Amino acid sequence: MLIGAHVSPAGGPAKAVERGAEKGCDAIQIFNQNPRAWRPTEYGDAAVEAYRAALKASRVRALLIHAVYLLNPASDEREFRDKTLTSLIASLRAGQALGAVAVVLHPGSAKSGEVRPAIKRAGKVIQAALAESEGCALHLENTAGAGGTLGRSFGELAALLEAAGGDERLGICLDSCHLYASGFDIRSAEGLAEVLDDYAEQVGLDRLGSLHLNDSQGGLGSNRDRHADVGEGELGPKGCGVFLSEPRFEKLPLVLETPGPDKHGPTPEQIAYTRTLRKRGLAARRRRTRR
Repeated sequence: MLIGAHVSPAGGPAKAVERGAEKGCDAIQIFNQNPRAWRPTEYGDAAVEAYRAALKASRVRALLIHAVYLLNPASDEREFRDKTLTSLIASLRAGQALGAVAVVLHPGSAKSGEVRPAIKRAGKVIQAALAESEGCALHLENTAGAGGTLGRSFGELAALLEAAGGDERLGICLDSCHLYASGFDIRSAEGLAEVLDDYAEQVGLDRLGSLHLNDSQGGLGSNRDRHADVGEGELGPKGCGVFLSEPRFEKLPLVLETPGPDKHGPTPEQIAYTRTLRKRGLAARRRRTRR
């Protein structure tokens, strides 16, 4: 498992690699543009070369690009969908240039409207973005379920994949906080296994491409998208260890999007603690197997 964190891209992607390496990350996630602005970033040859050199010299082995939260491919406003499409295409092209594992996208929100037409609108935008880019995968992230967000259930994720044409570049990013907040009890190995069996039946394990490990401030089924530091929320050390040691998650990039003690993201100590929880979870699984 490639464990890491979301890091700041300030100064360019090479600096993001350096920040990730300083934290002890095997994987990093960045925004490729200002999260509060619509202006896409294009990485020139010099920035790409510097990134590749930094990557080669570091322990970082995987990059995820998170599309900014402004995007809503399900919007019922044409102009908003057009802006979303432009930004998403830029993210996918940046991912291709940098050799990213994938761009991670929140599928959007129906807000107060009907879900089925919203899924159809989102699918058209996603399909168009894939048609205008190449190479880089696009992972749809499951959501906590508040405010009409799409992707709160595996059925909705499957419907989004179908609406987007089922392109082979499409995958899924599973977020632990969002799973728990949307009603999936993943605090035990048995509970997580049951949830993943359901996911495999409705979506397919072949679509699972990346992970977010975030503890949850909200309770089970609260629909609150509020991340807590690993081991300090409702999932707790045991629940996080269960997620980290799930056999079907092996070799996937897993990033923390947690606040950290100073609200500037996970610290090196928290990354190290995450690896400790993984070891504990693996040990617990071995003990259960021997019984």
